Amino acid sequence: MNTRSLLDQLLNAGKDLLQNQNGGQSSQPSQPAAAGNNSPLGGLLGSIGGGALGGGAVSLLLGSKKARKMSGKVITYGGLAALGVVAYKAYSNWQTKQNQPGAPVLETPPRTVDRVPPLEVEQHSQAILRAVIGAAKADGHIDDRERELIDGEVAKLTNDPQLKQWFDQELRKPLDPSDIAQSARTPEIAAEMYLASIIMVDEESYMERAYLDELARQLKLEPGLKSELETQALAALR
Repeated sequence: MNTRSLLDQLLNAGKDLLQNQNGGQSSQPSQPAAAGNNSPLGGLLGSIGGGALGGGAVSLLLGSKKARKMSGKVITYGGLAALGVVAYKAYSNWQTKQNQPGAPVLETPPRTVDRVPPLEVEQHSQAILRAVIGAAKADGHIDDRERELIDGEVAKLTNDPQLKQWFDQELRKPLDPSDIAQSARTPEIAAEMYLASIIMVDEESYMERAYLDELARQLKLEPGLKSELETQALAALR
């Protein structure tokens, strides 16, 4: 399966989709961030390919109410590699804080999705897409009809029958943070899954916030790393 291609299209679709809902702005690709921008993404933030590709699936995954609430934010990291950039920064900052006097020295650089061999990218991509689907289901808005519509939108993005079947199975599973967390084969994947979940939830919703906290617990994220991931996500979502 080429999960990365599908995930990239979904991540890249979100920004233009919400811009259009927030006042009918143009769906032209965003310009690179200006020098001095505090966002950790810098010029990576943007809509590579525009909102037409994957926008329908993103809209259905988010739900109209959540999309309106999030319309002032950027819900895309500019693709999978850019999500890895944010995860790397958060993980590196956390490691630096861990390397205080008397603490164990952490010398291994984080192996985030933007820093692993191509063969490992698929493992990261599947885990992150599972997290995206799980977070989208956290508010309970995806019913049988919406699942059919989402399947139809996903079919427009990939011709891979195995991937379409896998996506449909994930949509139909009962929501279980412990099951989703099993895909985190490495701490870096866990960090990326949590970041992807943050961009999909409405943290003002008690149900979705509770889901996010339980996912972090099941992912066994250290409190300091969890906090750093949230800080970097908020900076990127401004």
